[in-house]
Amino acid sequence: MDFKEIRVLTDTNTLETAEAICQMVSDSGIYTEDYSDVEEMSKIIAHSDLIEKDLLERDMTSAVIHMYLSMAADVSEKLGALNSLLSAAGIKYSISTSEVHDSDWADNWKKYFKPFDVGKRLAVCPTWEEYNAPKNRRVLKIDPGAAFGSGTHETTRLCLEALDEYVKDGDTVLDIGCGSGILSIAALLLGADRACGVDIDAAAVKTARENGEINGFCSPRLTYLQGDLAGAAGGSFDIITANIVADVIIRLLPQLRGYMADGAIALLSGIISERSGEVERHIAENGFHVVRKSDSNGWACIVIS
Repeated sequence: MDFKEIRVLTDTNTLETAEAICQMVSDSGIYTEDYSDVEEMSKIIAHSDLIEKDLLERDMTSAVIHMYLSMAADVSEKLGALNSLLSAAGIKYSISTSEVHDSDWADNWKKYFKPFDVGKRLAVCPTWEEYNAPKNRRVLKIDPGAAFGSGTHETTRLCLEALDEYVKDGDTVLDIGCGSGILSIAALLLGADRACGVDIDAAAVKTARENGEINGFCSPRLTYLQGDLAGAAGGSFDIITANIVADVIIRLLPQLRGYMADGAIALLSGIISERSGEVERHIAENGFHVVRKSDSNGWACIVIS
């Protein structure tokens, strides 16, 4: 399906109002290119080289609203309404139009997600990219879909680095809050024998299964279950990952030991650095001790046993 596109260039200080007007006029949705927070966002993305150089050089004071119309829409009528509403709101703007394919709209964000190496043994590559990784690296192909976990966020990268350090051949892994499945799939690529992922979100479970198949893994070696925390899983595991948030990790700790085999470790992440001390207190209160702690750009990953 094709769309007619109207692009509205405006100042970031009037962006919210302009977006509301565009949403009102559009019959097929909008998306906004707003670069005012790129510098701040680059601090929480794992490596700034994952962001295209031209993106970092964009004008931070302006934004572009991409407004989409069905091919049957009357562009002149829509432009008239748009001009009238933007002018009445006192918004400075300029307008251009074009036609786009729906794939251009849906895939626009993908150009900012590039392959990268992590740890000593892994490389992460989006499914739409090609990457000739060094022979010592195992390539994990990933499509985040609607689920969290492309590997670019600090929390995921910290977990991947910990998995690279701790996974041994034959290990079993439980991935709590599996999202895209990136951590459980990485564990298998690193030599684990079996992995199970659990997520409360059905869309995440579906995406994780698809990513598992892309990397050549499926049941019974790799399984994904929908459920709350680890409740859907059974048995004990050598490594547990929980890349969630501090409050959920604290709630999980009292039941975590029941899923850990003798000598097991758990990788806990999704923790903002300011709350790592609080999480560590709960770790001690529940009879665990910290094996390793790593921090990066305001996020922490804590390995416990």
